[in-house]
Amino acid sequence: MSKAIVYQKDGKKAGEVELNDSVFQAPVNQRLLDLVLKAYAGNQRRGTHSTKGRAEVRGGGKKPWRQKGTGRARHSSRRSPIWRGGGVTFGPHPRDYDTDLPNTMKKAALISALSLKQKQDNVLLLEDAILGKPKTKELVGIIKALGLDKSRTLFVVNSMDENLKRASRNLQHLFSIKLARDVNAYHIQRRRKLLIEKQALSTVEQRALDETEVPEVKGAKK
Repeated sequence: MSKAIVYQKDGKKAGEVELNDSVFQAPVNQRLLDLVLKAYAGNQRRGTHSTKGRAEVRGGGKKPWRQKGTGRARHSSRRSPIWRGGGVTFGPHPRDYDTDLPNTMKKAALISALSLKQKQDNVLLLEDAILGKPKTKELVGIIKALGLDKSRTLFVVNSMDENLKRASRNLQHLFSIKLARDVNAYHIQRRRKLLIEKQALSTVEQRALDETEVPEVKGAKK
């Protein structure tokens, strides 16, 4: 059975915890991960991109010049795609990128993401996630003590401490926080390091193993 080191806020080791091999030592299905991550990312797209075709752009009702005798190339309309300001050929139009995936696929992708992080030695545990004050400086001190100041990290907690939430607001580029009951493969793969609150570990393992607990694909928007 694999193990993960539990750290205190000052970076000192507090012990080790055994991990569930069904969650953290499972075979990594990279193809499945790619499919599910693409679905999560697509479900966050608005799909409002739009261009106008030849029939939609303004103007062009009159032929620019006569067909013959000018020495110039023949043209029928200023709305032609080869004209500046003309229509766009095969341009993007509004569409829905949402993809619904079976719960079994999302659950398997979550297990693959957790196993991949463990195999890369990127899983750490923190004894507790409670801050005394909502100070970014205090949180940065913890991050540096854990050696995570140069790695984009996902911190998984059991419940959101208000001080922790406020302290991390301007560290989103480096340090993001998710509840254990909401975490999914997309959240995990977007970050290099995975830091899990010790109390949240059982919730993460249960979520990965319990098919009914796996969220909808749109959960990546949380």
